[in-house]
Amino acid sequence: MRIHTGEKPHKCNVCMSQFAQKAYLRIHMRIHTGEKPYKCDVCMSLFTTKGSLKEHMKIHTGEKPHKCGVCMSEFTQKEHLRNHMRKHTGEKPYKCDICMSKFAEKGHLRKHMRKHTGEKPYKCGVCMSEFTINGNLRRHMRIHTGEKPHKCGVCLSEFSRKEHLRDHMRIHTEKKSYDLIYNNLTNIIPVCLEFSNEGNT
Repeated sequence: MRIHTGEKPHKCNVCMSQFAQKAYLRIHMRIHTGEKPYKCDVCMSLFTTKGSLKEHMKIHTGEKPHKCGVCMSEFTQKEHLRNHMRKHTGEKPYKCDICMSKFAEKGHLRKHMRKHTGEKPYKCGVCMSEFTINGNLRRHMRIHTGEKPHKCGVCLSEFSRKEHLRDHMRIHTEKKSYDLIYNNLTNIIPVCLEFSNEGNT
């Protein structure tokens, strides 16, 4: 009946959140305690609720039950579909209170806020450099590991960053243009000479 009355007698003594059922409070408390009793048998990731584990398992099974009705993209989680739909609707419900920038996803706003706060939660364990987003740390680590995952399909040169490969590819595209012009000229010049010789006879 508490669903209808709105009564929430079970209160969290840490953040004062209130719940209609004791079981919900127990699950909520795991946020504060860090308890994650549900483990994925495939990758050993831990989760606070059985439902979260169930959603996670779709990554391993490849199941994507949530489909976009506009572009037919498929997603493992309902939340991912909801975030995706904002690309079609243009909805940006998350606003930065400092500069009024708007974002489609809460995570994007959280990353953006680090520009204002200066927070850099991702630290390199080798040289202690700090980064605002995990992707930048991952790219940085290639300096230490020597990893070069971006390979040129023409000459097989390898690069640590995608933009370096993109810059490199201009060597091939410019050379291709030069070769095309050169080949055209070598075909045209003999014909021009032939016409020139005929005019002189």
